[in-house]
Amino acid sequence: MKAQGARLTAQAITAALLAAFVVCGLLAAGAAPTPVAAQARAPHVVFVTGDDEYRSEITMPMIAAILEQKYGMRTSVAISTPIPQTKNNIVGLEALESADLMVMFTRFRALPDDQLARIMKYVDAGKPVVGLRTSTHAFLYPEGSPHAALNDGFSRDVFGQKWITHHGSRSTTDVAVHAESAQHPVLRGVSAFQARSWLYHVLPLNGPATILLDGTSINSQQAARHDQYPPQQPVAWTREHKGARVFFTTLGHPTDFIQESMRRLVVNGILWALGREVPAGGADATPITPYFAPESFDLSKVPKGE
Repeated sequence: MKAQGARLTAQAITAALLAAFVVCGLLAAGAAPTPVAAQARAPHVVFVTGDDEYRSEITMPMIAAILEQKYGMRTSVAISTPIPQTKNNIVGLEALESADLMVMFTRFRALPDDQLARIMKYVDAGKPVVGLRTSTHAFLYPEGSPHAALNDGFSRDVFGQKWITHHGSRSTTDVAVHAESAQHPVLRGVSAFQARSWLYHVLPLNGPATILLDGTSINSQQAARHDQYPPQQPVAWTREHKGARVFFTTLGHPTDFIQESMRRLVVNGILWALGREVPAGGADATPITPYFAPESFDLSKVPKGE
């Protein structure tokens, strides 16, 4: 026992010396040691998915893996079950209790009161939010529901616009940096690209916003109504809600995520919303495993789900 105790004591002394050398090295380099509590507290990012068309149940876990492996974050992904088209059940929303950021990619959900309450509690607490594409129409409660006002109100108030219309699923979108915002941190390493996402009409945005990216519809199916729905619209912007940072993009088709600039845009937006520094050349948004864009759902041919 004495010999074992001696070995343990020696090990403890060696560990202490190594720790001292590390701290001295940091101080010599002009860096203060990071408190242990800060080291242990990684941001918790919760993805709320359920869009039934754009495969957020695949694309958002891909982004989550990047955050975990490259940025040391904790992530949780809440999904619609039993199928993505299920409108009234998202499993995993309890993770929002400890979330530092909610990333939302839902479409026309009508959640039960307890699940909706978790989302509203998070948003009403004034915490940062990131939203993608169909989150302009995150909810669709029936007329007469006490939550029907959320159909337009939630997305308009939180993200800056409700669902209005789009330029047609046979069109694509040329994406370009909004010149006045070229130096914004979210745009670091993001360059022009062509998105498969068809352009959403969003102007005028609700309240102050900083437009980051502009989109031009190619082969717009709204050509006869371009005076009402112009083929140029913002496709990414930042704003605030209840004092918290909000980043939103109307892009999000699964094919968009093949583009490095699209993945980087989302990861940069998450870092920015969390108040973290975005790297000078933009975030490393290389997928942890190879990403192959899945087919989007043809809504005329999928089960509705209950």
